Amino acid sequence: MNIDLKNKIGLWSAALLTAIVGVVNLVSAVTPNLHERNHWLKHFLPFEIRASGHIFAALTGFVLLTLATNLLRRKRVAWLLTVGLLVISIFSHLLKGLDYEESLLSGVLLVQLLLMRHLFTAGSDRPAIARGIRVLLGALLFTLAYGTIGFYLLDGKFSENFNWSDAVLQTLAMFFTEDNWGLQPKTRFGDFFANSIYVIAFLTFGYALFLLLQPVLSRYSANPVERSRAKDIVEKYGCSSLAPLTLLSDKSYFFSPSGTSVIAYVPKGRGAIALGDPIGPVEDRKETIAAFKLFCQRNDWYPSFYQTLPDDLALYKSLGFHVLKIGEEAIIDLKAFTLQGKAGKNFRPTVNRMTKEGYQIEFYQPPIADDLLRQLKPVSDEWLKTVEGSEKKFSLGWFDEDYLRECEIAVVYTPEGNIEAFTNLTPEYQLNEITNDLMRHRAEVSKGTMDFLFVSMLQHFKEKGYDSFNFGLSALAGVGDTKESRRLERMIHSLNRHLERFYSFQGLHAYKEKFRPDWEPRYLVYPSWSSLPDVVVALIRADSGDRLLDYFKPGA
Repeated sequence: MNIDLKNKIGLWSAALLTAIVGVVNLVSAVTPNLHERNHWLKHFLPFEIRASGHIFAALTGFVLLTLATNLLRRKRVAWLLTVGLLVISIFSHLLKGLDYEESLLSGVLLVQLLLMRHLFTAGSDRPAIARGIRVLLGALLFTLAYGTIGFYLLDGKFSENFNWSDAVLQTLAMFFTEDNWGLQPKTRFGDFFANSIYVIAFLTFGYALFLLLQPVLSRYSANPVERSRAKDIVEKYGCSSLAPLTLLSDKSYFFSPSGTSVIAYVPKGRGAIALGDPIGPVEDRKETIAAFKLFCQRNDWYPSFYQTLPDDLALYKSLGFHVLKIGEEAIIDLKAFTLQGKAGKNFRPTVNRMTKEGYQIEFYQPPIADDLLRQLKPVSDEWLKTVEGSEKKFSLGWFDEDYLRECEIAVVYTPEGNIEAFTNLTPEYQLNEITNDLMRHRAEVSKGTMDFLFVSMLQHFKEKGYDSFNFGLSALAGVGDTKESRRLERMIHSLNRHLERFYSFQGLHAYKEKFRPDWEPRYLVYPSWSSLPDVVVALIRADSGDRLLDYFKPGA
């Protein structure tokens, strides 16, 4: 049996046993003690201590059920809390009624967790832990103050009136005695107040536990040294349309143990979404992916890779990942592109007409002047308003002056000299291929403007000696439309037919198809079926810049 499988079995068995102990504790807390044991125990321990055992058994049972799933996440905080609660559980069962069977079960789990302590390495968010501890302490103090003040002020609501010291003792008795120290509410409000103490304690304690078990939340962007180091690697080894986008400001970086490879990723919630494949030497690829997987595990993240090439699918699978096709990238062979003959008959009339009417296209080389950027901004804003959306990020660029200043930009001018449309172009470093990113135009554009723009770009870059032009991803293209497609891909294909009424996936695909590109598949690589919902949510958050409502607007 390999080590990974052995560890998985150990984690699942520990989590299952933790849940069982939690259920046993809850059942035991509300079950009467065995008469013989209780009769012997009451000679040594007063009723209050034995009753407290029931309370602690119930509390530990509830929390252990919560912690069971977090042990599967290898959370270090969950391990520490579980170990501490098991010690309390062992003594609680013995104190409340010499229930050594339940104590023995807790002891077996305690020993197992101590032996497996090296597996629980996943961190929690340190600021959240500190906030959780403060909330927990604050909850205890607030509940004590709330109960004390309430009992002191609410004269006539209970069978007796409380002075300050009695009010403090009564509040503590709510949690540590079985009969609430004989408390008898005389009014409906008195009964409500007594119950509200438990509600407040439960909510604040639950919130504190939630904070303690949060995954690590990345609150910083890469520093200048990391960005410079990543840029050197990307320029040396980058060979995809996504390579330039890995250098944008929303990315964090993970460097391989060898230091020669980099993964650009965005952490959101429990997902760490890498843009494309690792960038670096091919021989370093396996070690880089394995190290990133371990890095994510320590931060309680699900590692995933978005828009990967088909080249390394077998490698991802060998490391335990799942693969899902998400679309196809349209790549035009510029050497074969021509406007002559039958191949160019769909574009020649449009290009000739617009040229004759006085439309022009200009290509501006970086660094782009501030004056041009100021002229392009209103066009971009108008386009965003037209589509009722916001800037997307992660796998796309956005109107960021620092980014656009370093790109080549193609601009379409009207006969009057006004800007009608523009797009920026990015290189692919080690591939002799060019890619367009942002594509912005006025709300009202002349018919044929986009054909004029793209055909002009294809001719321009063909003349400059490029081998190919990348039109970018056509989302969901080719997903689930063959008999060999996996079940999930066929489900997505069916969903795509319904989404088409909101998002023009097929329309965009049909437009790119006019240029007769070669279609190359792209994939989402994710760690497990259970992680897929978290990965998808993280991807949506990364892509939308956390503006989820804008993301789901029709046409966005």
